[in-house]
Amino acid sequence: MGSVKDLEVIKKPTKDAMGIGRFHFSDRYSVFDWGEMPDQIEGKGAALCLMGAYCFERLEEKGIKTHYRGLVAKDGRLVSFEEVEQSTNIMEFNLVNVFRPKTYKEDGKVKHDYGMFTPSLKNYLIPLEIMYRNGLPEGSSIFKRLEKGLITVEDLGLDHYPKPGERLSKPIFDASTKLEEKDRYVTWEETRKIAGLTDEELEEVKALLLKVDETITRIASKAGLENEDGKVELAFDPERRLMVVDVVGTLDECRFTYDGLHVSKEIARQFYRKTDWHRDVEEAKKRAETEGIQDWRKLCKSNPPKLDPALKVIISEMYMAATNELTNRKLFDVLRLADVIKKYRNYVDTN
Repeated sequence: MGSVKDLEVIKKPTKDAMGIGRFHFSDRYSVFDWGEMPDQIEGKGAALCLMGAYCFERLEEKGIKTHYRGLVAKDGRLVSFEEVEQSTNIMEFNLVNVFRPKTYKEDGKVKHDYGMFTPSLKNYLIPLEIMYRNGLPEGSSIFKRLEKGLITVEDLGLDHYPKPGERLSKPIFDASTKLEEKDRYVTWEETRKIAGLTDEELEEVKALLLKVDETITRIASKAGLENEDGKVELAFDPERRLMVVDVVGTLDECRFTYDGLHVSKEIARQFYRKTDWHRDVEEAKKRAETEGIQDWRKLCKSNPPKLDPALKVIISEMYMAATNELTNRKLFDVLRLADVIKKYRNYVDTN
């Protein structure tokens, strides 16, 4: 079980062959790596499932290999997005092995050993999240990392200090760990070592990321959305060919904007950034790092509050409306995205 979707294993993968899995997308949501939050967003699971399926099928049309097999219809049949007649929250995919790094302590710090990932390993999930950034909207982690000195303007390939809302002339690529208790950004050299990549494969990862970015940007533009940034997960198949896995192109995996307003999970993040709980989360993460404690959540002094009910309804409508317009199909009986955005703008102006 994940924080927002559940995994059903139909057939386990072996060393040399992929298995079959199914994602059951739920209406749960997660922010700041907390895990399941105290309430749910109606329609979110089916919206993510359908949006992700549509994007996978567009990627495959571009010759990009993915682990996607199809959607599971209400009658149990495996169908393509075009064939699905009503919303579903179940997606079937090819399943690879997931190897977790060995965790140990050294000088009071938690460390991770990725030694099992080598250029000869096959049929496995690359233990990283790879990100593209076409713009730097308010809330982008880039600004916090620049302020803390964790990254420089030069590292980003920029010739000036960026401003919130800035569009980039060419995308920035970034990577972070995925299978650690707290995600951390890593350099491209660390990325290569962690994932067991050759120099050629690292360049292949970047080229693939650009293709995914361009495809999602085109899909988003049809709904009037700017594709600001997004995360992509990758795996090697049994022939050690790269493929896109997990889910792509959704409001959880991407940060979309519409006339400068967020149309993504960032809306929930912005709500929670104003709470005392978010301050407690930041303090817990810092303390865990300082004291070498793996699970920072145990150190958090408070639990997250529920979303404002009015905002929860708007977020629900946004997920469903965005799915309708990104896919050009009326899968959910909901307002047009532009009208949902108006409701959200009014909410922001009065709160």
